[in-house]
Amino acid sequence: MTIRPPSDAGWRIENSYATLPPLLHQRWRLSPVTEPKLVLFNTRLAESLGLDPDTLRGTDALFAGNEAPPGSLPLAQAYAGHQFGNFTGLGDGRALLLGEQISPEGDRFDIQLKGSGRTPFSRSGDGRAALGPMIREFLISEAMHALGIPTTRSLAVSATGETVYRQEGPLPGAVLTRVASSHIRVGTFEWVVAHHDFDTLRILVHYTLQRHFPSRLDSENKAESLFEEVMERQATLLAKWMNAGFVHGVMNTDNMALSGETIDYGPCAFLDRYDPRAVFSSIDHGGRYAFGNQPAIAQWNLARLAETLLPLLDEDSENALSRAQSILNRFAPLFTECWQRGMRAKLGLFTQESDDALLAQDLLDGMEKARADFTNTFAALTADAPAESLSFGDLGSSKWHARWKDRLARQPQPKTEVIALMRSHNPRVIPRNRVVEKALDAAVKHDDWEPVRALLRTLASPFDYHSTLPDEYTTPPPEGSPPHQTFCGT
Repeated sequence: MTIRPPSDAGWRIENSYATLPPLLHQRWRLSPVTEPKLVLFNTRLAESLGLDPDTLRGTDALFAGNEAPPGSLPLAQAYAGHQFGNFTGLGDGRALLLGEQISPEGDRFDIQLKGSGRTPFSRSGDGRAALGPMIREFLISEAMHALGIPTTRSLAVSATGETVYRQEGPLPGAVLTRVASSHIRVGTFEWVVAHHDFDTLRILVHYTLQRHFPSRLDSENKAESLFEEVMERQATLLAKWMNAGFVHGVMNTDNMALSGETIDYGPCAFLDRYDPRAVFSSIDHGGRYAFGNQPAIAQWNLARLAETLLPLLDEDSENALSRAQSILNRFAPLFTECWQRGMRAKLGLFTQESDDALLAQDLLDGMEKARADFTNTFAALTADAPAESLSFGDLGSSKWHARWKDRLARQPQPKTEVIALMRSHNPRVIPRNRVVEKALDAAVKHDDWEPVRALLRTLASPFDYHSTLPDEYTTPPPEGSPPHQTFCGT
């Protein structure tokens, strides 16, 4: 495919997804807003995409959906999903894929408007988004990127000058410009199979391999290769979430991207005090997507993907099921391996011993009993804090601390290398829930954007152990505070 010459702003848009069968998308029009105003712009991301920040900063109309980049073909993607375990048809009810920007390195990235208006899949929704949730996605997705966790990115937020109505009442509207390796989801495959269109299924498998796993295009069984690759990326991703104390909040199958990127930041949050049962989403009443349940839910979602691929895995249904199950069974041990590798790094361990997993789990168990802060505990270890400053409840900080010190002494690396390893895996700062909410309130209610920008600057360097931080950035909420709740924003 010929790459389109760059525009004055650096746009090099292609539309490969638009060439796929019509079951997968519908071309759609932009829905202009009354008073577009660019309020957040990601300069570094723009530059990495080959875009000219100086030109784009004055483009209020484009980032609000009043106009499209040159060469784009706006479309709404079709997909289904299991929401809290229940299957339903979905699709982009408030988003439009503008096209795929080709970076200077030749990589392909979806450019999507989120909150841009009604589409054929909106059902009874208004297709719009509120300003607060769009700022929130900008903040959290960029924090995840800085933490080294695969994620969609946020290029811009534009206020619309219009009002949206939600349970909380009237709210200012906004559009987020999201950047992703692609928006192909488990739910995309569920949509195709629900329509019994197996020709389109084959095309989608080939397209996904070509876009994300091109080295597997020559595989004898493309569906099997795709499932293997997706399984491995999800195991790696979930381990990174768990190592960072991240709670996605709504792990429906339409929110699992086959690229292995974290997608959709509605009711997400980071742990303050460690609790594997932690739930932040206002709609997750049963704790389905609690922090500690996330690996099992990822495997459940992968099982749903496997079901869609069965017709292509083998003509014999029993053989197809066996091949799928064999791959799926590798998820748990691979996740455990990735999680343990991450925990060893967080504890400064270069070598591997059989009791390392127990050492890590005992630490977490003690943190849970003592309601210790997840991020601060590991940061304290990174700073070589004394044992008496670490309160791990009945486990006893001194006992665990002595075991850890003995373990460090059995490896050849000097203390300087140990600290350097830990500082590269234990963030000093995360997007604390109440700090995020305070920044959102300042921007949305008072048009004061400095708290958001200050938080973005700090979150861009989460492993900086030398700068001075405001106390609220590193302090958990007081003991006894009501549980923090997050909302989807739809």
